[in-house]
Amino acid sequence: MTAISTIRLLNQQLAAPQVNDPVRVVSHMGAMQAQEYRMMRWAVAMRTRRPSAKAFKKAFDSGQILRLHLMRGTWQLVSADDFWPLVELCAPKALAVIKGWMHSNNIYIPDEEVHDVRDILLRTANDLRSVTKEDFVQALAEKDITMDDHRLSYHIRMAEITGALCSGDLLPMKATYALTANKVKKHVEMDRDETLMLLTRKYFQSRQPASLEDFVWWSGLNIGECRKGIELLGDTIHLEKHKGYELYVTDDCRTHGFRRGKFLLIPPYDEYLIGYKSREIVLPPEHRHRAHNNSGIFQPIIAHDGIICGNWAPFKDAFQASFFDDAFDITDLHDAWQAYKTFFSRV
Repeated sequence: MTAISTIRLLNQQLAAPQVNDPVRVVSHMGAMQAQEYRMMRWAVAMRTRRPSAKAFKKAFDSGQILRLHLMRGTWQLVSADDFWPLVELCAPKALAVIKGWMHSNNIYIPDEEVHDVRDILLRTANDLRSVTKEDFVQALAEKDITMDDHRLSYHIRMAEITGALCSGDLLPMKATYALTANKVKKHVEMDRDETLMLLTRKYFQSRQPASLEDFVWWSGLNIGECRKGIELLGDTIHLEKHKGYELYVTDDCRTHGFRRGKFLLIPPYDEYLIGYKSREIVLPPEHRHRAHNNSGIFQPIIAHDGIICGNWAPFKDAFQASFFDDAFDITDLHDAWQAYKTFFSRV
């Protein structure tokens, strides 16, 4: 087998990307982690042949790309075509995760409160079209309802998981929300097996080679459902063994087009790491703490030919980077830094 890191770069569109359209990137990936509001744009852009901040904003504002809490109780980007199927598939587990967090934080929200607050949130989103959390706070205050930011966040997340709220217009720094009914067309309904097969196919086509455990981690679904998703793909996917790992590869796996010597400035929470449980394949274990901690905080990282080798600092006027060892020099990153700076100069 070609190096796992090389194949992952190709299928994640991080090496020799095949598309220019940010919507097609998000659709190809199925769902993309979007924890950091500004850097999610770079995560999509670096997977296109011609990164365009204008194209991303147009797709986001028009609802072709949407951001919501979906899997594992965290933020993801999804395409409009995939929005409803994935909400319906992932909502039960996502809601269970959120209620578990609420319980651990001693927060109880009765059904009556959920109903009353959601009604205000949806009316506000409908009236203003694209709203911030501050707009929600003001609308609730007008009804003599006050709550801390933590509690309001749970209300918003639950509204997203039901498909009532989604992302609004793209602002430079601040998340916005919109009424889903005003932004996303209803889809042709799919049964659960069809949606499970869709998600499974998109996961492995974009992150292969990957294991069953990787898919379970990423999707937040239970292992039985994930096994079933793989079975539904039939002969289009097969298992390969490599250096002690059992990894799935699809028939259309990309293995050619990679050129050695490429550096990538990868944003925090990027799918290149967060999309797998088996991160040690591309991240030397002794450097794991430089890339992420046990609390789920992920750092901006540098990859050379797919192997994580350092950290960098986004949103700085002067380039700041550090390598895990002396094998590279910061001047090696000139082209990657210029591509990044060019993209954000147009935001």
